[in-house]
Amino acid sequence: MCDLDGQEVAYQDVARGVALPDGTTVVLDDAALERLPLPTKHVIEVLGFVPADSIDPVSYQRAYYARPTSSAAERPYAVLVSALARTGLVGVAKAAVTSRERLAVLRPRLGVLTLHTVFWPDEIRAPGPAPAQPVTDRELELAEVLLTHLKGVGPDAVRDEYGEALDQLVAAVTEGRELEAPRAPREPPQDLIAALEESIRASRRDEQASR
Repeated sequence: MCDLDGQEVAYQDVARGVALPDGTTVVLDDAALERLPLPTKHVIEVLGFVPADSIDPVSYQRAYYARPTSSAAERPYAVLVSALARTGLVGVAKAAVTSRERLAVLRPRLGVLTLHTVFWPDEIRAPGPAPAQPVTDRELELAEVLLTHLKGVGPDAVRDEYGEALDQLVAAVTEGRELEAPRAPREPPQDLIAALEESIRASRRDEQASR
């Protein structure tokens, strides 16, 4: 979409470019980018290895599977995957992704290397000051009990309610019918202690019912 006139730009008319200080733009096509003098353009340059928990999760961007490109590389690839899995280390690397050199992390997953692009340190914004609300010992004790009862819930057990709602909307539009009004969002609890205690009781009831 063009910012100037609001018209949609066809994909074949979209190009990459670099803005210069004088206001002009240098357009770079695929042929020009192939000549990019970047050593990591077709390889992953591993810089070193660090403990997996030393990488702040806020740094992670996208994930890609990285596989060997030749039969000769399969053995060292398998050794690296196994060594990372055994030691709990991850590789810090640089790689060219979508025509740009990016900082990346290599880690094993299900016997395969995954390459996670990560933000450069200067790209990560500070969160600002933390809330200044004091926490009481009683609130902290109840919260810790609740966390203990709720541990073990993984992403696979969570429903994608947005995806389900989108499917319902598409079906309703296709069939020419109205959707039911969405339920009202829950109001935040006014009494945190009471809310934590009720959550703990509900968690214990669910635990007993599942036995």
